Amino acid sequence: MHFNAYGGNGAALAAALVNATDFSPEAVEAMLAEHRLVRTVVTAEQAEELRVWAGRLSPVFGERDQDAQIKLINDLLDVTASKPYVSAHDGREPHLHFFDPSADVVSRAKDTTAGGLAMAMSFAGRHRLGRCDRDGCEIVFVDTSRNGRRRFCSPACANRVNVAAHRARGLAR
Repeated sequence: MHFNAYGGNGAALAAALVNATDFSPEAVEAMLAEHRLVRTVVTAEQAEELRVWAGRLSPVFGERDQDAQIKLINDLLDVTASKPYVSAHDGREPHLHFFDPSADVVSRAKDTTAGGLAMAMSFAGRHRLGRCDRDGCEIVFVDTSRNGRRRFCSPACANRVNVAAHRARGLAR
């Protein structure tokens, strides 16, 4: 499944923030750069603000009730400065933005993630914002598979569940 920049990069950044365990400035800067944000230098306070933001993003992933998921995303959009407009900053081709490129890095990350979740849900389907089905695993993901039926964060989690089910069937005999 191909996503546009917000539905892909923004939603993927949201998942990365939710899954992050290290919110040191260096780790956050690397994560923001990996997801193609520009000017990614953050202070310890900004990194902490993004850790708190990740906690607000988390419930969106795997929410089974459509109305609840829509409300969660709209609540995220309400607290950002998101406003769609076209930009051609930093020598790039014209593209859609939900933030002012001159805004601080935290605002840009919040706007990108909230906009990305909204775009992914609206254009790819709410089920594409998943949470691993293995008991005890809290990893979230953006399902970019062709059929949109991803249930696990990784093949390792899928294998654990399948092996446990196989063993349970063997014991039941």
